Amino acid sequence: MSHADERRKRPEELRSHQWYGSGVASGLRSFSHRARTRQLGYLPEEHLGKPVIAILNTWSDINPCHVHLRDRAQAVKRGVWQAGGFPLEFPVSTLSETFQKPTPMLYRNLLAMETEELLRSYPVDGAVLMGGCDKSTPALLMGAASAGLPAVFVPAGPMLPGHWRNEVLGSGTDMWKYWDDRRAGVIGDCEMQELESGLARSPGHCMTMGTASTLTAAAEALGVTVPGASSIPAVDSGHDRMAARAGMTIVDLVHRDRRIGDILTADAFEDAVTTVLGLGGSTNAVIHLIAMAGRAGVRLTLDDFDRIARTVPVLANVRPGGQTYLMEDFHFAGGLPGFLSRIPDLLHLDRPTVCHDTLREQIAGAQVHDDDVIRPRDNPVAAEGGVAVLRGNLCPDGAVIKHIAAEPHLLKHTGPAVVFDDYKQMQRTINDPALNITADSVLVLRNAGPKGGPGMPEYGMLPLPDHLLKQGVRDMVRISDARMSGTSYGACVLHIAPESYVGGPLALVRTGDPITLDVENRTLRLDVDDEELERRRAQWTPPPVRYERGYGALYNEQITQADTGCDFEFLARPGTVQDPYAG
Repeated sequence: MSHADERRKRPEELRSHQWYGSGVASGLRSFSHRARTRQLGYLPEEHLGKPVIAILNTWSDINPCHVHLRDRAQAVKRGVWQAGGFPLEFPVSTLSETFQKPTPMLYRNLLAMETEELLRSYPVDGAVLMGGCDKSTPALLMGAASAGLPAVFVPAGPMLPGHWRNEVLGSGTDMWKYWDDRRAGVIGDCEMQELESGLARSPGHCMTMGTASTLTAAAEALGVTVPGASSIPAVDSGHDRMAARAGMTIVDLVHRDRRIGDILTADAFEDAVTTVLGLGGSTNAVIHLIAMAGRAGVRLTLDDFDRIARTVPVLANVRPGGQTYLMEDFHFAGGLPGFLSRIPDLLHLDRPTVCHDTLREQIAGAQVHDDDVIRPRDNPVAAEGGVAVLRGNLCPDGAVIKHIAAEPHLLKHTGPAVVFDDYKQMQRTINDPALNITADSVLVLRNAGPKGGPGMPEYGMLPLPDHLLKQGVRDMVRISDARMSGTSYGACVLHIAPESYVGGPLALVRTGDPITLDVENRTLRLDVDDEELERRRAQWTPPPVRYERGYGALYNEQITQADTGCDFEFLARPGTVQDPYAG
C-alpha cells in the first residue's frame, strides 16, 4: 500500500536528529557525531535529514540458516536508499540451532537484550530485523518490542528440499527417521554418508514446518513482515526482492510513525496463535509467543492456546504434522496469504500490519493453488489445532504435546515410568536390558528444563531403545520438562511446569510409577497417592547450581518457567526506559 501522499517527517522530528542536529550551532556532540560520520566516508547529503535505519543482521559463517543474510542485507540497503533512508548494518548474535551448545534457547534472551539496547543507544529511527533460525525470530522481535521503534522483520527463508536417491527429504524430520533406521539395522553407514550430503542442500532454515518455519509464519501473521515473506525459499530471487521491499517499507513506517507496538496487539497475537495451530506448527512457538506477547504488554497464556486449538483445523499438509509436503510446496501453493484466506472468520481482520492499514486488505485476493498442500476446511489434516495443553498432578502449571505428530494409539495410554535423571544418563543407559523397557513404558526425563537443562534443550524427543526399534516400534510416550525440535515427531509430552530442577512434581516420579496420558481430556497424571508424594517431597533435595558466575548465573537468577515464556524477569516486567540523552 502506498502512503506517498502522507506527510513525511521533518528532519528535526527524526529520532536520529538528536545525534546529528543541524549546523555548527547544534553543539559539540552533534558536531562530533557528524565528524565521525565523515570519518566513515559518508557525505552529509547521504544521511542528514533522512531516516536512519538499523539493519540487525544475524549472519554468521557457522549458521547455515543465515549464511546468505550478508547478501540479503545489501538488498535491504537498496530498498532503504530507494525510499530515501540511510541504512546502517549492525552484526548481532547469530543463535545457530545446529552448533550452539548447550542450546541457543539459553541465549535467546541475550540476543533480545542486545537488540533492545542497540536500538535504544544508537542514532536510529527504525529497524530491519534479519533472522529465521529458531530462536532468532522471537529474540529479535522481543528486543524490538521493548525498544518500541518502527521495525520490519526479514525471514531467512527455508532451504531447498533435500534429496536422497529417489526420495525427497525434510531436514530434521528425516534425520530423526533415518537415524532410527540405522539403529534398527535397516540401513548402514554408506547410506548415512549419502544422506549426510543430501539432507540440507542450500542456505536457509529447515524446510519442514519446524520451529523456524513456524515462527517466521507467526511473524508474518503478526503483521511485521512483507506479505508472503515467510515461505519464500532462501535462494529464490524473490527472497532478494522481498528484502528490498522490507527496506522500502521501514522508511515508510518511520515517516508515518507506525511503531512495532502499533502492530503487536492482543488481536495480532491471537491471530498468530491461530496460525501456528492451523499450520500444525512447532510446540516451541508456545513458549516464544508467550514471551513475545509479554514484551508487547499482551497477556498470552497456555489456556489461550488450548482454547484456540479447539476452534481451528490443521490445514497445512506440511511435514512433520502433515504427511507429504515441504515449505517450497507450501510457498507455491499460496504461502501464508493463501493459508489465511481459508480462515478469515477466525482472524481479526481490521488490525494493522507493516504494509497495510488492515489485515483484511493484506490478504484480499490471496488464493490457494493446491488443495492438497493447503487443505480446504472440509478436508483438514486434523479437525483441531496441532498442539494440546495438558494439566494434572504431574504438570500443575501445564505441559504441551503435538498430538498430530504422534501415533494415535498412544494418545490415551497408561504405562510404567522409566526415569532418567539427566540426558547423559539416558544416553548411557537407554539400551540397558536391566531397565526392562517395553513399548508400553513411559520414558521420563527430568532436570532438562529452563534451569535444569540448562536452557531447556531440545531433549524431549527421547530416543527409543535399539531392541524396540528392531521390533518395528517407532513411537512411545515420552515425558520431560525439556523442549523438542519442531522438526521432530512422536508422543512427546513437553515443557512440564514447574520443572523438576526447582522441585516440580516431575522430580518425585520413580521408575515403575504408573503414568496416564489422556490427550482428549487434556490430562497427564502420576497415579501415586498424595500421601506418598508428600513423603517423597520431604526427601527431595535441590540439585547443585549449574553456574556460579557469568551470564549463566544471571540466567539462573532471572529465568521464568516455560508456561510464562522463559523470559528474564527483569526484562518481562512492566515499566519504561528513557531514551539516552545524545547531547
